[in-house]
Amino acid sequence: MKNGFNMVNLIEIQRFPVFFGLKGKYIHLFLHLMNQENQFKKVIAHAKEYGFVFLSSEIYDGLSAVYDYGPNGVHLKNNIKDYWWKAMVQGYDQIVGIDSAIFMHPTTWKASGHVDSFNDPMIDNRDSKKRYRADELIENHLNKIRSKIEKEVLKARKRIGEQFDRDTFLSTNQRVGGHQKKIDSISHRLTSCLKRSDLVGLKNLIEELAITCQVSGTNNWTDVKQFNLMFETKLGADKQSASDLYLRPETAQGIFLNYLNVQKSARKKIPFGIAQIGKAFRNEIVARQFIFRMREFEQMEMQYFIEPKTQKHWFSYWKEARLKWHLALGLGDDYYRFHEHENLAHYADAATDIEFNYPFGFKELEGIHSRTGFDLTNHQKYSGKKITYFDPHTKQSYTPYVLETSIGLDRMFLAVYTSSLKEQKLSDGSTRIVFELPPCLAPVKLAILPLVNNEELVHFGNHLVEKFKWDLSHVFDAKDTIGKRYRRQDAIGTPFCITVDFDSLKDNSVTIRNRDTMDQERIHVEHLKQVITSKVDMNSLLKTL
Repeated sequence: MKNGFNMVNLIEIQRFPVFFGLKGKYIHLFLHLMNQENQFKKVIAHAKEYGFVFLSSEIYDGLSAVYDYGPNGVHLKNNIKDYWWKAMVQGYDQIVGIDSAIFMHPTTWKASGHVDSFNDPMIDNRDSKKRYRADELIENHLNKIRSKIEKEVLKARKRIGEQFDRDTFLSTNQRVGGHQKKIDSISHRLTSCLKRSDLVGLKNLIEELAITCQVSGTNNWTDVKQFNLMFETKLGADKQSASDLYLRPETAQGIFLNYLNVQKSARKKIPFGIAQIGKAFRNEIVARQFIFRMREFEQMEMQYFIEPKTQKHWFSYWKEARLKWHLALGLGDDYYRFHEHENLAHYADAATDIEFNYPFGFKELEGIHSRTGFDLTNHQKYSGKKITYFDPHTKQSYTPYVLETSIGLDRMFLAVYTSSLKEQKLSDGSTRIVFELPPCLAPVKLAILPLVNNEELVHFGNHLVEKFKWDLSHVFDAKDTIGKRYRRQDAIGTPFCITVDFDSLKDNSVTIRNRDTMDQERIHVEHLKQVITSKVDMNSLLKTL
């Protein structure tokens, strides 16, 4: 760890915490951080060992907050893309897709507000040298107060039983009321400081709340400073004539610039949406937590163009629809929650996040934003081109409002990864690593495994490979013992293993093994494709949305 401790002396720290200079709440804080880091190290190690995610440019010691996806990782990533794209574009007649360029005219970012407003307030701790977003430090403090309210609710529910009424308790309990007053007061000051770009006020608030660095445990803070997050580059043959450009920090603007082209060519009437999956780039000052926050990442965004004054309806609609999409994967309802924004972006009149409970806590997975008419109005203003919609029913023209859904593909990958990776203790006392991915997302759907590396069994297995080649992603493996091969497929998330044995040569049947239950069933080869496809097919999941 960067604070000077490592996993080797964790036991010694637990036994003699005072000797190491740790007291009171800092002992629990330190141990929590150590456990958190250890858990996350297992995720990162698994991702590398089994070909999911590699540190980019690793032979040159890597590039900070930049990662590459390996053979299994790219399969999983593409399956997530496919799940989103089919749900959005194929699932809605009124949504179409585009793929806009990364480079855009530089005025795009002036019109969008990114040149003037795409900044994060940063603060450093002088003792640990760690850098934090000032607003996130305060938000984390608010979450601690909110957790105190939840503890009061749990205690009351346990004491009162079935007669417990949460709303009544929250509105009448004095202790809860005191916590809520603190939340309201802090939130109001935070929102006010962010709106006015009051950096001194942010630091004062951090100091008044006695917020400490999670590494050093001190509140020895620097002043708060603003950092613009866009990467600058040049377009041109030589330095003298080259013009300034930016790598796009989001994919949304490419949709807005193409609004008229898409509306006319696709012959769409309001309301309609434009979806896009693409790379975005942000010069994150604080990039951490593996692929959660990177400088090069992918977004899956959909901009839904609507009639003004209908945004409340569509905001509610898309909140429900997007949460349903997530829950359908079956990762667990408790992993998700909504977080309503109090401090809104300059373009929004309502915003909420779908947060996911990662190993490091609840963090934003997807944002749903009511962007009003800001984007199209500003692009019309800066370009001098008319960007309006003529309503054939009212015979009037207007600038559409926009309802946005935006999900980080890499964050979705990490959410699926961390919630699916399990370590199970078996009845014989041994353990196995099992990657319980939703079957439709698994990079490998089927493993074909001859019982032993025998010429006849291998030939039979290769025949099955040809049978499934174009229908299911698969692997063929005849090396090592069958037990070791099962464990490897468990670890990469393969839902089904097909074992070819000597009886297969006689009865044309194989043994199919279930990853999650380890149950085995004998089945005829002719029925194999139907049985497996019914359980790994994404379309059956999409039909539930």
